[in-house]
Amino acid sequence: MNEVLDAILTWVEGIDPVLRILVTGLAVMLETSILVGLIVPGDTIVLVSSTGVTTILTYLFTVLAAVLGALVGESIGFALGRLFGPRLRSSWLGRRVGEERWAKADRFVQRRGGIAVFISRFLPVFHSVIPLTAGTTAMRYRTFMIWTTPACILWAFLYVSIGSGAAETYRELQNTFSSAGWVFIAIVVVSIVLVAVIKRVLHRFADSQDALDTVETQTAAEDMTSPEQRQN
Repeated sequence: MNEVLDAILTWVEGIDPVLRILVTGLAVMLETSILVGLIVPGDTIVLVSSTGVTTILTYLFTVLAAVLGALVGESIGFALGRLFGPRLRSSWLGRRVGEERWAKADRFVQRRGGIAVFISRFLPVFHSVIPLTAGTTAMRYRTFMIWTTPACILWAFLYVSIGSGAAETYRELQNTFSSAGWVFIAIVVVSIVLVAVIKRVLHRFADSQDALDTVETQTAAEDMTSPEQRQN
């Protein structure tokens, strides 16, 4: 196990830090702005890149690249939603999202506004869909950025810390502890499980809000129906 991890970490560390950081930012930007996240999640990209972090400076620049990549990508997604709107849903990648998810994202943004934007950064698929959806609504770009900026910062620090922390722990133990590789895996797995639990809670919140919105819509429709129509 240690040999395999040594090879992987050595390969990641061997990439020029500037190039690695630039690729991280570019990859996060693409996965956020044009639905590439449906194929390669940004979380995975940031985790792998972060294992090559060996100094506080590269740590901070990796976080900065992830934050800027996410903000630029979400801004592009917002602009695409404003410019092209429904046509994005009918594209090949848009169809992969599914009409149900598009509709849920639309309802979530329409009814919850900035809160939906903040939460979506931590949810699979929705962090690529919500910026596009927000662009099709009346939400102002300034409002969108006010909510998504702190979410992107928190997300970047979280994943860079997990990747770099696990790798640093492994480097410290590899020469004195034969099972250091398993410690690395345990740290990553536990961190991913905790993040998954948080995502699950946020998903349930989003689903409960969507269900509540549906009930409210149905109730409003019934209230607008006349007694004669109800009897018929």
